[in-house]
Amino acid sequence: MEKTRILVRLPNWLGDMVMAAGALQQVQHFFPGATVSVIVKKGLQDLLPFFPPTEQQFVFSKAGYPGPKGLWRFGRMIKQQGPFDLYISFPDSFSSALMGFATGAKKRIGFKKEGREILLTNAFVKPKGLHRVEEYVNLLEQFTGKKARAVSVSLHHAFAKENATVINVNSEASSRRLTVSKAVEVIDAARKALPGKIFLVGGPAEKAFVEQVFAGLQNKEGIESLAGKTSLGELAQVLATARVVLTTDSGPAHLANALGTQTVVLFGAGNEANTAPYNKTAVRVTRLGQLSCEPCTKNVCVRFATPQCLERLETATIIQTVNERREYGN
Repeated sequence: MEKTRILVRLPNWLGDMVMAAGALQQVQHFFPGATVSVIVKKGLQDLLPFFPPTEQQFVFSKAGYPGPKGLWRFGRMIKQQGPFDLYISFPDSFSSALMGFATGAKKRIGFKKEGREILLTNAFVKPKGLHRVEEYVNLLEQFTGKKARAVSVSLHHAFAKENATVINVNSEASSRRLTVSKAVEVIDAARKALPGKIFLVGGPAEKAFVEQVFAGLQNKEGIESLAGKTSLGELAQVLATARVVLTTDSGPAHLANALGTQTVVLFGAGNEANTAPYNKTAVRVTRLGQLSCEPCTKNVCVRFATPQCLERLETATIIQTVNERREYGN
């Protein structure tokens, strides 16, 4: 009997891609003996060694395959590697459905949105009130009629722990990012309270911001900025070896948590019921919870000049929580 060949379109954002690992870990439950290949956005492929094993990995670049014609060419290129029995679209964009249609997969599944149902063989209504990890799993449940096993999100590694704390003050959205002054305040307090090295992290686009924060620190001893200096795979190693990670609501929060590192997440904008890191034993969410606008999902604070849901968080409480999670993880 031939094995079912499955092609999975992974999400385009770091945090969402990590959350999709929970569904990938369920594939053999839903489709015993199946082989799984994945499509991953260029820049995120360094994470695949930490994911469940896959047969083929297709890296999609918008620059290399621009526009609808590019999507079609990319899908047709994959078709030559087929045939695939099932295409699973975790992103709910029209473009991901068009790409799946071009692959010629016999069945193509995803959630309804943007009229893309015409490109899918099976389109489902996205359930409300679920965590995003469970949304991805629910897509497989609706298609197969089976219930998932115990859902978890874990990425595999063999790195040993070191006496270090990682701090991430960045986020794609300004409503989820600490201001320079708040970041300096928190890191200065962390330096006074925590033993071992402190690493500041961030992507190339965040390097200037992190350097501005670093320049404002009172005591830089034992603090190193890695912003813009690590590949995604190297960032995963830094997060995996840390005793604890203090971070805003961002991709690194999900990555650290899935790697099993104790993670303290500062939530401003965003709904933690839907997008908090999923590994409950290794995460603590800190939210102000005093403003009538909380929680919002705006990328830019529309009420204040700076996001007061983050600005008003008590630094002493943040550091106390970090210390507790650090000790919990030992």
